[in-house]
Amino acid sequence: MFGLHGAGGGRGAVATGCVVVALVGLAGCGGGDDGSDKGRADRSPTASRPAATAARGDGLTEAQLTAVALTDGERAGTLTASEYTLDGPLGDAYTADPAVCQPLVSLAGDVSDHDPVAQVQRKADKPEEMLGVTVDVTLRSYGDGEAEKVMDSLDRAGRECAGGLTEERAVARARYEKVEPAALPSFAGEADEAKAFRFTVLDVKGKLKLYEYLTVLRSGSTTLAFRGEILGTEDIGGVPQDVMAAQWKKFRAGKV
Repeated sequence: MFGLHGAGGGRGAVATGCVVVALVGLAGCGGGDDGSDKGRADRSPTASRPAATAARGDGLTEAQLTAVALTDGERAGTLTASEYTLDGPLGDAYTADPAVCQPLVSLAGDVSDHDPVAQVQRKADKPEEMLGVTVDVTLRSYGDGEAEKVMDSLDRAGRECAGGLTEERAVARARYEKVEPAALPSFAGEADEAKAFRFTVLDVKGKLKLYEYLTVLRSGSTTLAFRGEILGTEDIGGVPQDVMAAQWKKFRAGKV
């Protein structure tokens, strides 16, 4: 996929994604890229931070995030959650041009102005459907008011990058033709802040249009980012509500 992302990334292993892309002739892979990669190549690594017993400011620890994240095998509507066996999405190999658009591509600490205290990543898909809908789910905690700044950055990126941006990967580029507001989930009013976007992304030949969706919710010092996509030109109409609702419900129920 081209993006999650977080704010951003299901993505199979990079090699698998490249093979699929070569077969169907859609989005570019390039061996690297939470911009959006319809080639289903995993975004290069956002390495897991070591579990901490305490977080900066009011940020949750990795252990606390894990406790409120979807677990391997948990159902979310018609999709099933799982952990990434390889590197998760929206990693530090994905950057944006212009730089103000970065939050739409990846909020990984190494490429973002906002360094999370901890993060946990999951994906939700139908394991038997390689070309089906995938949702990348990233929970990030921040200290010192950084979560609010993340949302401010997303808002600015949505406005200033409406006319498009370029996602830079290790050896390839993806062109976002358009960034538009998207519908928020029905429970968005329960969050402190919420942002949703629809991306129109051109394939590497500049002929096919691919569609991705990003929704980011903030609750206190934690952000929950959902990126929905499919390998193909179908417009899925938004991040599947069932996935977001399942993760939000679990987060709210277990929030410390």
